[in-house]
Amino acid sequence: MDALQRHRSLYKGTTPPWKETYRKRCVERLKNSRSRLLEKYRQMSDCTGDSKSSLLVQEVMEMEWNALQSANQSLPSLWRKDGIKDMYSDMQEYDEQAVLEEIQQELMSQERSIIEEYHKSQQYEERYLNVVVDGMEDDGKLICPVCHVNNLTVNSHFISCPCGLYINTMGRNITPEVLQHLLEARVTEHMEDCLQNPVFSVASNMEGSPNLMISCKACDYLSVVL
Repeated sequence: MDALQRHRSLYKGTTPPWKETYRKRCVERLKNSRSRLLEKYRQMSDCTGDSKSSLLVQEVMEMEWNALQSANQSLPSLWRKDGIKDMYSDMQEYDEQAVLEEIQQELMSQERSIIEEYHKSQQYEERYLNVVVDGMEDDGKLICPVCHVNNLTVNSHFISCPCGLYINTMGRNITPEVLQHLLEARVTEHMEDCLQNPVFSVASNMEGSPNLMISCKACDYLSVVL
């Protein structure tokens, strides 16, 4: 056994010192790239249907490896045109191949989770909009977005619900159709960047008048509907 083989044998089966730093940075970058991931997923779905391959994992791993390497010149330049599969051939010590495959699988799992949450949010949005549209089709009334139970009273003077919601609409030309559009627009706007379900509530503005609000604790989204 030559010196190089003995060196590799010595570290075989141990964890490389860069693993945890690299893993955390990859996970954080993928998390922060959620909006771009979903945009890429929507584009691919429109063109080819749902894709089961990873969308950003290789890019994330490559960028973080380059960043790690710039701070540690002893790390090899591993990314070539063929990507991660080609880099494995250079990874011999510490079971690096197994480590990289483990990190890759973790990132792919996280990517799938983000897409699954996106589908759930789409289903919520679709259910809510269906309820709104169905109410309009049945009798021209809207379901209250606060209590999800009662029909709203909408006229040129106010919007009200037995649950306690009351918004003065004098001089604002609010009709059921206008209110429906405002509700749909806010729900859609929130869902573009967040996968959690928003809630509606009534809050007073600086002048003490009530506003219909939409908010989300998960992403701190807050917007005035009316």
